[in-house]
Amino acid sequence: MICFDYDRRQVQPGILHFGVGNFHRAHLEFYLNKLLASGEDLSWGVCGAMILPGDEALYKALKADDGVYELTVCSADGHRDVYRIGSLVGLEWGIENPEAIISKIASAQTKIITLTITEGGYKSDNASEGSVFWYVAKGLRLRMEAGLPITILSCDNLQHNGDTTRRSFMSYFERECPDVAEWAKTNVTFPNSMVDRITPATKSGKITDVLCEDFIQWVVEDNFIAGRPQLEKVGVQFTSDVTPYENMKLSLLNASHTLLSYPSYLEGFKKVDAVLADSRYRNLLALFMDRDVTPYVEVAEGIDLTEYKATLLRRFSNAAISDQVSRLCGDGIAKFAVYVVPTLSKMLREGRDCRIEAFLLASYFKYLCLGHTEDGEIIDIFEPHITDKDKETIASGDPDAFLSLSPFESLKLESQPEFVSEYHQFIAESVAQGLDRILGIVEK
Repeated sequence: MICFDYDRRQVQPGILHFGVGNFHRAHLEFYLNKLLASGEDLSWGVCGAMILPGDEALYKALKADDGVYELTVCSADGHRDVYRIGSLVGLEWGIENPEAIISKIASAQTKIITLTITEGGYKSDNASEGSVFWYVAKGLRLRMEAGLPITILSCDNLQHNGDTTRRSFMSYFERECPDVAEWAKTNVTFPNSMVDRITPATKSGKITDVLCEDFIQWVVEDNFIAGRPQLEKVGVQFTSDVTPYENMKLSLLNASHTLLSYPSYLEGFKKVDAVLADSRYRNLLALFMDRDVTPYVEVAEGIDLTEYKATLLRRFSNAAISDQVSRLCGDGIAKFAVYVVPTLSKMLREGRDCRIEAFLLASYFKYLCLGHTEDGEIIDIFEPHITDKDKETIASGDPDAFLSLSPFESLKLESQPEFVSEYHQFIAESVAQGLDRILGIVEK
């Protein structure tokens, strides 16, 4: 085991983080743990803010261990390194003590608020008391009164995640506390960032244990109004423009995860590495990345795109992390809008071959509307950001109405007869028949 050797009693929480889940503890905490181990600056520990009722078990388990936990980093060759992570030096649970979180936000010690609240967590229209928007607004009012600027940094998989964060929070501030909104215009920064590390859900061992792959990447726009940790010393890349990195990652890695998840789950696959061992899916993903996505990818500086795509397939095949297909299927409403729709929109405008995308939407229709796999297994659907209108559409079981589901609404798919025809044919076929037809057409 690789243990930290710094004195945690000397570490100050310069960062408040909302969403202390597995990814956060495999990514940001991993980097900060390395930085603290260098001993140069102990002012960049983390205080975790947990605000949901469902956070109770993890909160109490982490609290019992004073925030210390084990992170197992797994290589594809089977090698494992176990790290003892000590950078999480504070924890608060809003259900138990909301004022403690507000106080942490307001503290002069806190320089950055970081977020992993999922792709769908940035909708502030109906945000209420106890939401992340409510907490931040309360804390910023106190910072405003004290003249303390701050940075809010999203660590979620969103295109232009900083811009999205700014729009969401500023919209809430303008509606609920206009004076805070005005102050925030010049005293709060929202850097864009791109995060990457595959971190599956773990069900064995302690609830605090985290398992992840050995690949890790973080590219961050250098726009911090109140200071930042020198994370470039431990491998984080700071840049003036994150766009090419985030577009490449979201449209290739995340979209490919979405593409493989629904059809493979319908066929009964449970683990992602098993899906990648099936040549049909490897060929499907390679075709999708090369033909459908690559024409729209601006290659980031220093990146060999061919090698990047090959590396993705190797990462997906890593049996050591045994990522669950069901995890990838969760929260599709939010994921489609971010990962798939931007590229599909461009493809439709240019009249490109959209068979793969029609196949994916047909698989998603079967997953949500039929609710069972091809072998009859009932699907436990997890869609936390579904709208009431979407629920009605899904309940109707109408495949044409499904094309107007909220993530697809802007595409106006009903006006794309060729796409609709392919989509209906894929619904009528088994997954295997659909894959054979897509790959068979390419081979011809």
